[in-house]
Amino acid sequence: MSAPGYQSPNQPPYPMPQPGGYSMPPYPVGGYGEPGQAPPAGFHMGYGQGPDQPIMYQPAPVSPPQHPGQVPMPAYGGPVAPPVSGPVAAPVAAPVAVPVGVPPGLEYLTQIDQVLIHQKVELLEAFIGFETNNQYEIKNSMGQKIYKAKEKNDCCTRNCCGSLRSFDMKIKDNMDREVIRLIRPFRCATCWCPCCLQELEVQAPPGTTIGYVSQDWHPCYPKFSIQGPNRETVMKLEGPCLACNCCGDVNFELRGKDGGKPIGRISKQWTGLLKEVFTDADNFGIQFPLDMDVKMKAVLMGACFLIDFIFFEKVGDTNQRNTVFS
Repeated sequence: MSAPGYQSPNQPPYPMPQPGGYSMPPYPVGGYGEPGQAPPAGFHMGYGQGPDQPIMYQPAPVSPPQHPGQVPMPAYGGPVAPPVSGPVAAPVAAPVAVPVGVPPGLEYLTQIDQVLIHQKVELLEAFIGFETNNQYEIKNSMGQKIYKAKEKNDCCTRNCCGSLRSFDMKIKDNMDREVIRLIRPFRCATCWCPCCLQELEVQAPPGTTIGYVSQDWHPCYPKFSIQGPNRETVMKLEGPCLACNCCGDVNFELRGKDGGKPIGRISKQWTGLLKEVFTDADNFGIQFPLDMDVKMKAVLMGACFLIDFIFFEKVGDTNQRNTVFS
């Protein structure tokens, strides 16, 4: 019987493959023993080639640290970390790359060229005509919800001012963080007067203005200017003739500030006669260039909500649409 840790000169000092793909390190880390022999200190029993063959000892796993601040030793073959003093800090997640100039929460808009906006049906409105806060779901082209929006104002304003009412609207992401805020002041627009045109301010994040949607006066066509934070006109939005659309989609074409060919569109989708007559739950689609500034994409979303209130919202308790768009 040979002594523990003794390697026979007839046994070559090369690694022996073990189950799981692990190859044993050569002597003197391990050694050979005989069947039934206890392994030396720091090793545990390995595997032999048969009942009468020598047994290869394997290094025993290192136990976890017993003292605070001690760095655990790695398993076989791993790099050894230097000891540190004091408690070990929790791992810090790697920072996520965010495009420069993109407001927090709007990163996803850089990857898409279309959004869908669906207004929720409010049963209280449908049955008794009592105006409630509008709520919307904002989805991608595959129907996956990416944001949600909810109007905020008081009961008197909603039911007395109808579609002309002022509001703050919060747009939140799927983690319930407010990423966009829309602010609409009250404007008396009982007639198409140049001094009573509608306007909407868009903030992202809340408190930081990124643009405005301003209505332009025109006797026949609904027109809007999409403006930057300094009220500089960036794009134009033009709808169809007020008297020429019924029972179909209503398209508002997006063009450059100097006109020209359309570069995008806001479409109010026809949802059927019964739903159009008895509810104001509307569906919209917004198309814009993929490489458009993400802040202007957010402003276009605000323009869609303003268009919904001006042209497709019921007026107080009259249970009628504000315009001929129905």
